[in-house]
Amino acid sequence: MPVADRVSKGDVIAFRLGAHNLTERLGEGALLDAAGRCGIQNSPPGAAVLALHARVRKLTQEQVAHAVAADKSLLQTWCMRGSPFYFPAPDAPVFTTGMLPPTEEAMRHLVPGAEQALDSLGMSLIETVEMTGSEIGSVLSGRRLAIDELGAEIAARIARRLPRRQRDIWEEEGPYAPGQPLGEGVVHFCVRILTLQRVVCFAPRAGNKAPFVLVDEWLGHPIPDMHPDLARAELLRRYLRCYGPSTRGNFAAWAGIHAGDTAPWWSLVKDELTPVEFGGTFWILTEDLDALRSAPMPAGVRLLPPRDPYTQMRDRETIVDTKYHREVWKSVGEPGTVLADGKVTGTWRPRKSGRRLTISIKTFGLLPDRDRKSLRGEAEQVAPLRGASTVDVEFDTY
Repeated sequence: MPVADRVSKGDVIAFRLGAHNLTERLGEGALLDAAGRCGIQNSPPGAAVLALHARVRKLTQEQVAHAVAADKSLLQTWCMRGSPFYFPAPDAPVFTTGMLPPTEEAMRHLVPGAEQALDSLGMSLIETVEMTGSEIGSVLSGRRLAIDELGAEIAARIARRLPRRQRDIWEEEGPYAPGQPLGEGVVHFCVRILTLQRVVCFAPRAGNKAPFVLVDEWLGHPIPDMHPDLARAELLRRYLRCYGPSTRGNFAAWAGIHAGDTAPWWSLVKDELTPVEFGGTFWILTEDLDALRSAPMPAGVRLLPPRDPYTQMRDRETIVDTKYHREVWKSVGEPGTVLADGKVTGTWRPRKSGRRLTISIKTFGLLPDRDRKSLRGEAEQVAPLRGASTVDVEFDTY
């Protein structure tokens, strides 16, 4: 297929920022619109509130808490890359059914680490998920359990159903955590699949624990069925609206699947796509071509949290010079990022003492006084979202 157009880095950045609601904040009350674009990752805990604040005017912790725990319009569960995400409850089929691979092999790729244990047991992932699912209702009904408690109870129940040889392997110490039986670790992987099968989701955190609940009990009704093809197609469309133009490989990395497993998604929308030249052949939804060519570059600043949806794009060199990648994307202790006039210009870290929050900003170059003033204003809005009443801002450069 001939490439339709050559697009610039500026075009792509402006298009993606607009799609992420980072060109202009949405109006008050648009919480669900922001969360529904591509989901909002909530790790580290609390990051989702900051990501939503960057997209919605005058957002408060209370508004998010109400949406999660009171009217339950915002649902949290494991989703892309096996990470916890918020998304609107009405959109749940897209982010659950739409994320679930259709085959045993592809599901194993989604939960890396389970394969060796399953092979030693002589069990398939599908079979083990079914066994876990058959027990989880009895264990979790009327309760809220964190993954360790949930996994231990279910693993003990499954052990009683296994033949002696399998039970011995199931109960021996596994490779996942000191003292943890292998079967309990396998159950943890199965719970990840059960979240995508709309069986369980997260209740609000209790201290340091993120408890699971049965979806039907939590919402008061089941998540509606959606044909897997429709759900997968819509998930890919949402990805491309936020991260397009893109490639199969970048979509796979964002979703947490193998690049060779993308056909059940990509084949469903291939007739809706147009190729563009962007350092190679990338793909955009045809209906978004005009927006890609005409998106305005934003002005103003944002303090984006670690693992903000915008910084989860896989062509990282598009938004950050390669020499700063190790500063922005760390495997442990990832910082937030500073967005100024459409460019990622540095990183930031919070430090809290009592009710005082200190935000340390480190930029890739000198920052204009105008941006420093604007960032202090952003920091004042972030402070109450972090439970602080006052804020100090420190500036430094790399």
